[in-house]
Amino acid sequence: MPHSLNVTQKLIKDHLVHGEMVPGKEIGIKIDQALLQDATGTLVQLELEAMNLNKAKTEVAVQYVDHNLLQTDFKNADDHKFLYSAAQRFGLWYSRPGNGVSHPVHMERFGIPGKTMVGSDSHTCAAGSLGMLAIGTGGLDVAAAIAGQPYFVKMPQIMGVKLTGDLPDWVSAKDVILEMLRRYDVKGGVGKIIEYYGDGLKNLSAMDRHVIANMGAELGATTTVFPSDEETKLFLRSQRREEDWVELIADEDCEYDFHDEINLSELIPLIAKPTSPGNVVPVSEVAGRPISQTVIGSSANPGLRDFWIAGAIVKDKSVSSDVSFDINPTSRQVIQNMIENDAFANLIKAGARFHQSGCMGCIGMGQAPASNTISLRTMPRNFPSRSGTEDDQVYLCSPETATASALTGKITDPRDLEDLYDMSYPQFQQPEIEIIHTDMLVPPPEDGSQVPLEKGPNIKSLPYIQPLNDSYEVPVLLKMGDNISTDEILKAGAEVLPFRSNLPEISKYSYTVIDKTFYDRAMASKDNYGGHIVVAGGNYAQGSSREHAALAPKYLGQIAVIAQSYARIAWQNLVNFGILPLEFIAKEDYNKIEQGDMVRFKNLTEDVNNRNSIKVTVSNDQGKQIEFETTHSLSDRQINLLLKGGIINEFKERLKNV
Repeated sequence: MPHSLNVTQKLIKDHLVHGEMVPGKEIGIKIDQALLQDATGTLVQLELEAMNLNKAKTEVAVQYVDHNLLQTDFKNADDHKFLYSAAQRFGLWYSRPGNGVSHPVHMERFGIPGKTMVGSDSHTCAAGSLGMLAIGTGGLDVAAAIAGQPYFVKMPQIMGVKLTGDLPDWVSAKDVILEMLRRYDVKGGVGKIIEYYGDGLKNLSAMDRHVIANMGAELGATTTVFPSDEETKLFLRSQRREEDWVELIADEDCEYDFHDEINLSELIPLIAKPTSPGNVVPVSEVAGRPISQTVIGSSANPGLRDFWIAGAIVKDKSVSSDVSFDINPTSRQVIQNMIENDAFANLIKAGARFHQSGCMGCIGMGQAPASNTISLRTMPRNFPSRSGTEDDQVYLCSPETATASALTGKITDPRDLEDLYDMSYPQFQQPEIEIIHTDMLVPPPEDGSQVPLEKGPNIKSLPYIQPLNDSYEVPVLLKMGDNISTDEILKAGAEVLPFRSNLPEISKYSYTVIDKTFYDRAMASKDNYGGHIVVAGGNYAQGSSREHAALAPKYLGQIAVIAQSYARIAWQNLVNFGILPLEFIAKEDYNKIEQGDMVRFKNLTEDVNNRNSIKVTVSNDQGKQIEFETTHSLSDRQINLLLKGGIINEFKERLKNV
């Protein structure tokens, strides 16, 4: 290990309990904090129940309710009661429905520089804005961390991005991360931690950094890290938590595995076109296209500044009658401060539609746009149908671009407002001390061991997961291309998410975005052959950390996935639930296997355990029979988990021996 360290290396070194800091090698790190949101948290709480956990062993663990807020029937309301009882039972803080989006609320109330955190949401990386090592991962990994286990991950390479200059008028933090996505697309950060440094940092507030760190997930990065400096201190002071500040900066002569540089002064307003966060172009390139909706908010633009700037732009004006101007305030605290600084009144007078504090339209929980129309959003993702509308056209942009476009009714470069409305760029002044709201945060009791879990009829305990067998002969139920997202494997939205604690029901939505017949074919295959596999191209299962995208297919009998490559979280989730993630050794073999083929595996457990190549024999009714080899990149620990059927089985076995 080098003597001079960057911030990432310092964070990992201080928490390293297994392995060495060698890129590509598995390491285990001690976890200080855990974050759960309700769309994935119900499953985590059921996993803690299955593990027979007594009490959370992390310094802080918080259960947020921010995704499934619409109570159109009993399901979400029942889950809220279950999550509250589970938080009391297992010793977690509980953020009540409507209190706010997990990531900014956690940053305001619990985040501490120098700490580590795992979260059951892919945007947990947003906490890197405070100088934390915060990693989004599958719920089983979070459950294990809450139970006191290290978090295991392959040691990433570290990309240093030097920031210089200052942002021009009408350009903000969202344009910085869109510039990174323009350069690297959705796979450019895979296997890397992005660390920002340089003189330009003094011109980015802690919440600006949150915007950038949050969407590091869209780069595929393991996480994003910023130093803890004077800007961090100012933020914690504004939250009345200055005592939690510690300085954490890179050594002057430290090194990075990769390097890039962004001159903030040279950035222009950018926008991501449908249907990928990496499809980035200058706003001016698509200006003039008519829109039907803009949405301000989400964990990707959650700060008080983001709402204030929108309010300042529309002050004494009215948005276009063709546009639904939706505001998703990210927390009760933000709303109170918006009232104080007039942003709330400015937006209401201009025609904004206010929604409750939460993720809402970001995950298709309401606010679905009109058919075949353009929706501009300050959100992190625009995967197909994620908004809740099948033929959606979602663009991702800054609050400035979204608000300017709401005024004109068409995609508008916000710099054009200077001529259109004789307007100067509004200058935001961060209050030294914000109005603090903590009334909807419920602390855990000293002893919750006798608190009963309140399970409504929609909440089902997890089934037993069968260990891996030695041989299979099963069909290929689906063949997919590159960059398949978890939204396509198991979509979100108001129709699906209420079943997140009901595995038999939510499994019916597996792969329906790609093939609506998948569930029926999978159930038939499970009955007739004992399971199935699927085949994919590169970066399989990018996007959300939702482990339902592994658990639901497992429930339907998925034995293995064969892909060119995997997104990090999805790869871990597959192993955690006993699905074998195989990789093509020869890329051309991807073309030799088709949907409907039968595949045969022999000596599977022995070959996996001994790290032999895994032979795949492919045949069909037309007489085709070929054989090719695949491989896996599992650690010894993961092989042990896989052969036992996943983390829950392994943890239960360990408890029996205590």
